[in-house]
Formats: sequence, structure tokens, C-alpha cells
Amino acid sequence: MNTAELETIKKHIEQMDKTHHIEILKILKQSNSITLNENKSGVYVNLSFLPENLIDQLKKYIQYTNVQEDAINSLEKQQTDLKNTFFSEKQDKDNVVMYSSASN
Repeated sequence: MNTAELETIKKHIEQMDKTHHIEILKILKQSNSITLNENKSGVYVNLSFLPENLIDQLKKYIQYTNVQEDAINSLEKQQTDLKNTFFSEKQDKDNVVMYSSASN
């Protein structure tokens, strides 16, 4: 594992929220050989000492969260598009002027 890949993993993990951090700690706790250093600022792990299988699990989890985030963003965009379409059509319907061509 090269340093650039570890740096990328680190950046992804740092950008995640607390619930994802907890899941990552669960992954790391699978190995008894890992030392987790904790203080009031958080938990620190030296990624360069992680076994390859744990790094692979971290990569899979990061990929999973990215796919889920993309799916959520796509659904939110669709929801916004539908909302805009519905309300703009409703607004257009409210502004319809009725003409009567009654001849007497």
C-alpha cells in the first residue's frame, strides 16, 4: 500500500460524519493487533500499520458510502425536479384565462 492511497483513505474518512466513523471503528476493532489512540479530540489510527485486509475493508466501506451518497443525491434531484414541475404546472393552471365566445 503506497502513501498516496493511504492519504486518500484518510481524507475520505475525515470528511465522513460521526455515524460513519463509528462503522469504521467497528471495522478496525475486528483486529486485535490494532492500536487505537483516543483523546478528547478523537480516535487516531496509524493507517500504515493496518493489515491489507482491513485496508481493503475500509476501501469497500468508503466505496459503499460514496455509492449511497450518489443515489441519495440523484433521488433528491429527481424530487426537486418533480416538485418544480408540479408547482410550475399548478401555477400555470391557476393563471389560465377562460374565454367565452357566446354569440347572442
